[in-house]
Amino acid sequence: MSRKAEVVRNTKETQIRVAVDLDGTGVSQISTGIGFFDHMLESFARHGGIDLAVETKGDLHIDMHHTVEDTGIVLGQAVKQAIPGFTGIRRFGHAYIPMDETLSRCALDLSNRPYLIWKVEFRTPKVGDMDTELFKEFHHAFAMNCGACVHLETLYGANSHHIAESGFKALARALRAAVEVDPKTLGHAPSTKGVL
Repeated sequence: MSRKAEVVRNTKETQIRVAVDLDGTGVSQISTGIGFFDHMLESFARHGGIDLAVETKGDLHIDMHHTVEDTGIVLGQAVKQAIPGFTGIRRFGHAYIPMDETLSRCALDLSNRPYLIWKVEFRTPKVGDMDTELFKEFHHAFAMNCGACVHLETLYGANSHHIAESGFKALARALRAAVEVDPKTLGHAPSTKGVL
């Protein structure tokens, strides 16, 4: 069964196309107009084992907010569409990612009950040209549109680059575990309710 999806979303603020293959090898083609964000999405694809194409044209002449948040929306929608009903998967995933002085943890449930717990603090207002407050906006948009309950926490860290990157990698590794095919589900939703 193919676990691929492509979502296109056009508004007055952003024009976005995202394609995912959950059974890929981590190959990515990313273009958002924000260098550090591109780097994070490339890392997300690699560590998630997801083939990912992202083309985002946003109103960067205003700021980066719409570009980052809307990309999170569309990426979340694409992942959700790639696994209709979240059937046949492990559902839960978690990861600890150390990066030099930083350690981040993500626990994730593909439950169709979206939620974000965000315990991440940055020492600086920017990484490169990107506002660090936008990382929460991305993760919130992804969780809400993917139907994922995401708990992301930086246990400790100092360097804002490391904090951001370890968080993206932790999310990717947790998602990789959650979307893994589980033969014990016999193709059903992993829930006592029968549906997610």
